Amino acid sequence: MKRTRTAIMGAAGRDFHDFLTRFRDDESTEVVAFTATQIPGIDGRVFPPDLAGPLYPDGIPIVPESDLARLIREERVERVVFAYSDISHVDLMHKASLVIAEGADFVLMGSAPTMLKSSKPVISICAVRTGVGKSGISKYVIRALRSRDIRAVDVRHPMPYRDLLAMRVERYASVEDLDRFGVTIEEREEYEHLVRDGIVVYAGVDYEAILRQAESEADVVIWDGGNNDMPFFAPDLEIVALDPHRPGHERLYHPGEANLLRADVLVVNKVNTADRAVIDELRATAAKLNHSAIVIETASEITLADPHAVNGRRVLVIEDGPTVTHGGMPYGAGALAARAAGAAALVDPRPYAVGSIAATFAQYPHLTEVLPAMGYSKQQLAELEATIRSTECDVVVVATPIDLARLIDIPHPAVRATYEVVDASSPTLDDVIGAFVQQQRIGSTDA
Repeated sequence: MKRTRTAIMGAAGRDFHDFLTRFRDDESTEVVAFTATQIPGIDGRVFPPDLAGPLYPDGIPIVPESDLARLIREERVERVVFAYSDISHVDLMHKASLVIAEGADFVLMGSAPTMLKSSKPVISICAVRTGVGKSGISKYVIRALRSRDIRAVDVRHPMPYRDLLAMRVERYASVEDLDRFGVTIEEREEYEHLVRDGIVVYAGVDYEAILRQAESEADVVIWDGGNNDMPFFAPDLEIVALDPHRPGHERLYHPGEANLLRADVLVVNKVNTADRAVIDELRATAAKLNHSAIVIETASEITLADPHAVNGRRVLVIEDGPTVTHGGMPYGAGALAARAAGAAALVDPRPYAVGSIAATFAQYPHLTEVLPAMGYSKQQLAELEATIRSTECDVVVVATPIDLARLIDIPHPAVRATYEVVDASSPTLDDVIGAFVQQQRIGSTDA
């Protein structure tokens, strides 16, 4: 049988999942390479043979996306499968044009073929952009289930930045687990606030194996989506978050728009810090595009540990990395909290940035008043620490969801900003979860 020579464009997440669920054992397909972007240190590695399966005894090389045109020509690639998220429709079509110009097919996977079926009810929580507040909504939903004596575990979109085989299935139940696995800052930002709340988190590479293990200790499985990707598990309730701070983006990014169109529940988050006219316009857009979805509002309540320490001071704000980098936000919760507390100025960290942190600012020129918490490697973590140490400021506001001071030395006085999702409309998100529990006859509602 002739095998179609295929390359998968990815960012160490959706690409591996699509391969494992659709192509690993497909004798009509030969995956010659993954391409990688966004995540430093992924390209140049090999997807290991033990994960790739018997058709790939040497594994599969991972090459930079910048080599795609050369790869198509030299490896006689006939088909390129696009497999990552949070990309504008325009940029997506630029990539498609490049592939088509080189003579290969450009393929977008459908929503259903890669969704694994669970033996337990699944609630998925996705979004139209990175940084809308999915993890906070996941925490809310799990607490709502917990209040009904229903066990839920959180399965997070992959962030396989370390040894791929070693992290095939990873279970995090404590901060000590995060330390033991040596997770990156980006992983901690998604996991730490959940495990500190007593929530078990799963992640890794092989989501079939992850799902089966998660099912063994849960009444309900929560799919906690990353970026604005679609769920890996077939959801029984599909919740999608919208951002009033980026109106219009719900129609401009892939696959965020698909999520909007698929959703059972659309959550307009952060309404407490957004303009009411924008919120109303976003609600109208949501209702027009997905008239069958329930549209509700939530607030993201920000708490600054010591507002007086910020008032009248020059403040260095450290924000959640993905939100302000490829998420495109020029600010986050930290900047909002510092301004509300009367900061004299937000210090521009760019003149003090070193190494990969300086490179991050060059890549994302919209960042002028905040420092993204980047830490994909020990070296980058050290460069983040050096940048903070050099920055001339009176106080640092740390608005990542993690206790950053456990990982690096912050020589300036530091104040943490934290945030929680709370209801801001009727029906509430808790009402939605209660109706779902009754409909699915979960836990104490069983006959």
